[in-house]
Amino acid sequence: MRKLAVDDEWLDDLRLRIDDLCAIAGGYLEPDQVERLRDACGFAAEAHSGIYRKSGEPYIFHPLAVARILANVRFDYITLQAALLHDVIEDTHYSKEQLSARFGPEVADLVDGVSKLTQIQFNSKLEAQAENFRKMFLAMAKDLRVIMIKLADRLHNMRTLGAMRPESRRRIARETLEIYAPIAGRLGMNHLRQELENLGFSHLHPLRFRVLQEAVRRLSGNRREIVGQLESRIQTRLEEEKIQARVMGRGKHLWGIYRKMRDKRLPFKDVYDVYAVRIVVDIVDTCYRVLGVMHNLYKPYMNRFKDYIAIPKANGYQSLHTVLFGPNSVPIEVQIRTEEMHVMAEVGVAAHWRYKSGDGQGSHTQQRAREWLQKLLDMQRRAGNPVEFLESVKVDLFPDEVYVFTPRGEIIDLPRGATAVDFAYAIHSDVGNTCVGAKVDRRLVPLRTPLTTGQTVEVIITPTARPNPAWLNFVVTAKARSSIRHYLKHLRREEAVLLGKRLLEKALVGRIGGLGELPAERVQTLLREFNLSDFNGLLADIGLGNRFAALIAKRLLPEDGEDEVRPPEDIDAQPLLIKGTEGTVVGFGKCCRPLPGDPIIGYLNAGRGIVIHRDNCKNVASYKKNPEKWIEVEWEEQSGADFSAELRLEVANKRGVLATIAAAISATDTNIETINTTERDGTTTTVHLLLNVRDRAQLARVMRQLRTLPETLKLARRG
Repeated sequence: MRKLAVDDEWLDDLRLRIDDLCAIAGGYLEPDQVERLRDACGFAAEAHSGIYRKSGEPYIFHPLAVARILANVRFDYITLQAALLHDVIEDTHYSKEQLSARFGPEVADLVDGVSKLTQIQFNSKLEAQAENFRKMFLAMAKDLRVIMIKLADRLHNMRTLGAMRPESRRRIARETLEIYAPIAGRLGMNHLRQELENLGFSHLHPLRFRVLQEAVRRLSGNRREIVGQLESRIQTRLEEEKIQARVMGRGKHLWGIYRKMRDKRLPFKDVYDVYAVRIVVDIVDTCYRVLGVMHNLYKPYMNRFKDYIAIPKANGYQSLHTVLFGPNSVPIEVQIRTEEMHVMAEVGVAAHWRYKSGDGQGSHTQQRAREWLQKLLDMQRRAGNPVEFLESVKVDLFPDEVYVFTPRGEIIDLPRGATAVDFAYAIHSDVGNTCVGAKVDRRLVPLRTPLTTGQTVEVIITPTARPNPAWLNFVVTAKARSSIRHYLKHLRREEAVLLGKRLLEKALVGRIGGLGELPAERVQTLLREFNLSDFNGLLADIGLGNRFAALIAKRLLPEDGEDEVRPPEDIDAQPLLIKGTEGTVVGFGKCCRPLPGDPIIGYLNAGRGIVIHRDNCKNVASYKKNPEKWIEVEWEEQSGADFSAELRLEVANKRGVLATIAAAISATDTNIETINTTERDGTTTTVHLLLNVRDRAQLARVMRQLRTLPETLKLARRG
């Protein structure tokens, strides 16, 4: 935006636009409310006086256009006032408190919810965008009208995006397609969603948009004639059945055509050669009667019927969908819905304000929206940072629903590809955190099994179980992903604190009686220096390898005891005992895969904790360039854990050799994690085995067993 001198030539146009807005609002608002709206118009015009958009028009035209979009959906006057003032806090000298005094706290809160975070410095544009979205979603949870204003604001910006630079147009268009259009769809506002998608498509891929637009234009004339004939025949048949209905042709929007062509790799003719008809009736019972008439008039496609009336979509959308064999076997998509459902499909949660009643037609969709927003709030609380939250929201905004049942018959809607773990987290976070198995239609299945519509799913839980990090590789819902990350993050901190305590106590041996005897003033001074809130934070830093225990111990000791401190090399001679069950802060090098019984050494890896290596590992030589990061470790006598061991086996290439190898390993009570083969030539094969063993002795038994096989030519432990 730029400041220019006030130009009187715009004043007449401004008055006309204000009158037009008030005329639309006057069709459903009280006269005193229209006057308050006109007052807000005057205030906004004064606040933005002399500010112009990149297109050259006065800035006030933008908030007027945003308010007009919302007035066409019949929003209340509070929302319209906030729409007129939505950029005042961000772009002018007026504060939230001044708006509250003039227009009331409700309007001021809405404006504040829409405003960006302009006073905070961020490390990157992505972080700034993510934090803005986080703030907006928090405001949405308090009042849904925040997102309505934001969507109308984005829609008008997209309509006038041509004045921006090409790179800015592409960035804003991508953001619109990734965030704003899906939000509009999730809130049931399909008419707004489609316009946002088409505008985003036109600016992100202008050439593809023009080519597709021209292709649709060339075929539209002939299609209109065919659709008109279909409408006439269907209308006549319904009248014969004495059913009152509106029959309308339904066009596909360009972004929908493009996405289907791209995702399913279809040519244009295969996507566009589908005719769509919408039938709107009075009550739900009539919807099912019309469905029967349609299936008698034209034969239905098998498995192409969806009942979104009995099982609404996540955004509250309701309709019957069916695909029919039309004249000359041309596919016809038919949607059947009531007038109320039709309004819902077009304006979604906005229907709540259209009907002005919490118990009216809009309440069901609004309740769905609030449930979704509550899920977003839960994700926000678990997310480690705004960028992670934004990624979770993106995942959640693209559901292709699957509907499954709990054992009690409750319906759970999930995205396509969701697994039993996603289902468990959809029930409750505690159920997901403790699930160990699942039954689908009374049959045990792996937790990573994708679910399909109509299945009944039962989750098996164990109170002592905890999430597996491997679940992150296959879960698809944002709630499951954020819940697993949240749990593992807290678990990792607890494990880091315990390890840090052990390392610090080890460093203090012979210097002081225990951690409880550390001078409090020295502890507090160190915490302030490191900007840590408590002593556990310091222990966690030590456990994660971010700080060295020996140096921290020296800083914490009293001044008069420093002369008696033993040097670090003497302290390090007392090894740290490793059990293998310490959790995520003690890892084992995949380069050498150490086992209990192997001579080992520990490496402090910042952010990961201790990584255990065999002392003859090829990487140890390079790591020893940093001696301060190495720590003496030993195995405890009873490890109590299973470890991975890798073998390389060369065998004669004979039929059944893999079965022979598996049987030999099984005889030693050893589990095979993975097995891969590489054929070297026609006579020999190299087999790579990853085994789960308790210690080096068990691995030795496996190797002795394998050497007894006549097919074995060469055997070696890898690493």
